[in-house]
Amino acid sequence: MRAAADPRHFALRGLLLFLFSLAAALAFAAPNYPELTGRVVDQAGVLQESTKAGLTSKLRDLENKSSIQLAVATIKSLDGYDVETYANGLFRYWKLGEAKKNNGVLFLVAPNERKMRIEVGYGLEGVLTDALSKVIIASAVTPKFKAGDFNAGVENGVDGIIEVLSGDRSEWAKRLPPQPSAFEEMLPLLIFALFIFIFIMMARSAGRPTNYRRYRRGGPPIIILPPSGGGWRDDGWSGGSSGSSWGGGDGGFDGFSGGGGSSGGGGASGDW
Repeated sequence: MRAAADPRHFALRGLLLFLFSLAAALAFAAPNYPELTGRVVDQAGVLQESTKAGLTSKLRDLENKSSIQLAVATIKSLDGYDVETYANGLFRYWKLGEAKKNNGVLFLVAPNERKMRIEVGYGLEGVLTDALSKVIIASAVTPKFKAGDFNAGVENGVDGIIEVLSGDRSEWAKRLPPQPSAFEEMLPLLIFALFIFIFIMMARSAGRPTNYRRYRRGGPPIIILPPSGGGWRDDGWSGGSSGSSWGGGDGGFDGFSGGGGSSGGGGASGDW
């Protein structure tokens, strides 16, 4: 007679099959990122050689002066991903910026989906803000892309990014929409706090006997709420995000390669 099969053997085989299937599914679903062959990667083939040469020179000068790594990528497809997810993944795959400073920037263009994004590393989010990135896209890039001029659009976008990163943000700041005042920003919180305060007072009143008096015979009852005790404490919270670097490709032309930086999703997107 054959010995009974060990149930643990079947469980192990099932686990291995599941892990293999999961790995295969993830590999199949992963975006097909282009390799980092230079500061300008024109996978979509929409840029002229003279444009790529001029951009490469500007991006090299920026890195030499400030150590900031700015890269440009045009891609054939987003592989079904939204532009934010794809740009963040490509940024991490290329590891743009220095590891300690996270001072990288990616300008991504997907002509087939008519999407673009400026992805900003952790260390530059306070300089190249989401609002300024949006202004650069809307005012400098989108009009050129709508006219079918990808070369001028990419050049304008790169020039705007470099201006802001170099400290000359005054012209771009003028185009920002009016910012709400401190009171306007706090108003929703104040209304919410007042609502909670009233709710607490009503709850306390409902849990205790209510005292009634009559101001005069036959007069309506006067409700006296019990005195409130303690004060209101407003505890705030803050969110954070962290990222880990993915494996990146080695740089090709100009000896360019990522420095180990990462991005947490800062920047802005646009379409045309």
